[in-house]
Amino acid sequence: MIPLYRPGQSYVHRVPAGVKLASLALCAVVVMAAVHDLLSAGIALVATAVLYLVAGFHDATILQEAWRLRWLILVLGGALAVFVSTEVAVVNTSRVVVLMLLAALLTLTTPVGALLDTLHRVLRPLRPLGVNADAVALTLLLALTLVPFVADVLAQVRAAHAARGVRMGRHTLLPVLVRVLRHADDVGDALSARGLA
Repeated sequence: MIPLYRPGQSYVHRVPAGVKLASLALCAVVVMAAVHDLLSAGIALVATAVLYLVAGFHDATILQEAWRLRWLILVLGGALAVFVSTEVAVVNTSRVVVLMLLAALLTLTTPVGALLDTLHRVLRPLRPLGVNADAVALTLLLALTLVPFVADVLAQVRAAHAARGVRMGRHTLLPVLVRVLRHADDVGDALSARGLA
């Protein structure tokens, strides 16, 4: 699994993983309820950037995370702009971007082990209902880490093509697919070694 966590001493780093997960869920509710026009969308984006600064990421981290979302922004924003309106496109795309950036901040400031333990504790009471807490926790954690991993692989492949003067095209998907499948094999081996697969 790709290590997304960046060690630090900021207040955000020191907040327990459970509090961060609950805060992310609360932020999702607030963003969906409160972000309804251009002003509130702008405030939400600025507040998210401030959280990155509070977490000690004074470099281009938030820009890198936003750059990873560029295709989502283009596709979602473009579709909404064409079929609804520009304002609706900006507002709804901003909602998604804010939530994705907050989820990225969670993984950047929280060790994977702490996230997994917290998810497991939260899901354990659901065992009588037939919920496999281990499997669900791992699935959620893998979903959180897979998107940035694929984005990183795509960026590396693009940089390698640019260094060779090769244009991006459909042939770019093959090395990306190979590396993602190799990563999936590594994750499967790690899970099998721990008796989780």
